[in-house]
Formats: sequence, structure tokens, C-alpha cells
Amino acid sequence: MTPPTRFLDSLRRTLATPKTPPLPAPGDRPLALVYRGPAARPAGCSEAVAELLAAGPWNLDVRYTGPHEDIPLSATSLAHAHLYAQPGGGSLAPAYRRMHKHADQIRDYVHGGGRYLGFCLGGYLAGDDPGFDLLPGNTDQYIVTPGATVTHDRDTVVETRWRGQPRTVFFQDGPHFLLDPGADATVLATYPNGTIAAVVAPCGTGRIAVVGPHPEATDDWFLDESLPVHHTHDLAVDLVNELLAD
Repeated sequence: MTPPTRFLDSLRRTLATPKTPPLPAPGDRPLALVYRGPAARPAGCSEAVAELLAAGPWNLDVRYTGPHEDIPLSATSLAHAHLYAQPGGGSLAPAYRRMHKHADQIRDYVHGGGRYLGFCLGGYLAGDDPGFDLLPGNTDQYIVTPGATVTHDRDTVVETRWRGQPRTVFFQDGPHFLLDPGADATVLATYPNGTIAAVVAPCGTGRIAVVGPHPEATDDWFLDESLPVHHTHDLAVDLVNELLAD
């Protein structure tokens, strides 16, 4: 039997040993970190973003990051990332309570040259009330804007004009984006009342791309809600292309 003092010493050494996250070595494919955790609920939001990034033409090494993942969300892990994605999820206030400890890390990462990709809740979190303060402006609920075509917070679809073309996209109480006057930004999509549904903008030496609806939605999202299926994967690819453009 191990003497108690030796056992305690061994336990202390084990707990004191830092764990190195399994990050890719230099020269590997560009790393895309997708948040998965309590600020991205229900299940399926993070996975849809990861599937989009893994299947796209960008040759990304897609990994999950979060409190229960092999790669913790930290300044160290973000320093290795070419892209950080914040998926959809629940409500803004409780999500930010879980994410506020990472706000400075994410802001520093983007300002230092990183790329932030936000869907729905991830779009809300790009604002500053509360949020990571990445947008040249702020966010608010589309459903409360004058002339909104969706006025409830249930799963549904919303009409948009994406690069001038009418497209129907999965939607659940997503944001619209309010840009500061003269902001340097590219608006990709608008809602029917003219408010902004998707935008890409520089942030420091980095770049952000945010969208209120869910172009990454897979068929089951629609079918589970008895909604007609709309294939919008090409819109999600367009969003990421703009984010990663030089």
C-alpha cells in the first residue's frame, strides 16, 4: 500500500502538471476552432458549423474547443487558429455570462489578425451590449424591427436578399446588424425591411463575418419543425469565403 504522504505528493504533482492541448504543428492545415459547450445549445449548432468548415474548399483542420473539449478555449489555443467560429445557441444574456471570461481573449485574437465567424447567437456576441465588441456597430433582434416579416422567436424561415438574390433561410430569433455611419463593411444579405442580415468587416488587423439566420442549417433542422427544406449551404460557403479572402 502506498504511504499516504507519497500518495498526496504524487497527486499534487499530477494536478500541477499542465496539460498541453493537442494543437496542430506548424505547417499543418490551417486550424479552425469551433466552440462547443453550454453557450451553444441546443445540440447540433456546433456540429453544423464544423461540418460546413470541414466540407468546404478551404482545407481546414476543424477542431472543437470549449470547457469539455480536448482543446480548451484560451489565448494559447486561439493563437494557433486561422479561424474561430461561434455557433448559434440560446439567449444572449446567459450565453455571455458563460463566455465573458473569454471576451478579451477573443477580441485580442481578432484584433491581432484572427478571423471570427458568428452564426445567430455568435452574431449577437459580436456586438457589445453585451458581447465581444467586434462589430463596427452593434446588434439587435430582427423580430422587433419595424416591418419585420417574423415577429416570434420560434424556429421558422425568413426571406432575405443575399447579394441581391431572394433566398429563404432557416431562422430562430436571429440578430440584425447596425453599422456605424461610414463603417468599412461588406453587406452580404438584408432582410425584407432592409435591415442587415449578414455582414463582413475588418476588426483591427483581423476580420469578422456574422449572419443572423442559419445558412449552415442541414435538412433535419427544417424537417424537425415541419418546414419546407431550403438548401442554403452555398450561402454559408459564400460567407466563409468572404471572411477568409485576403
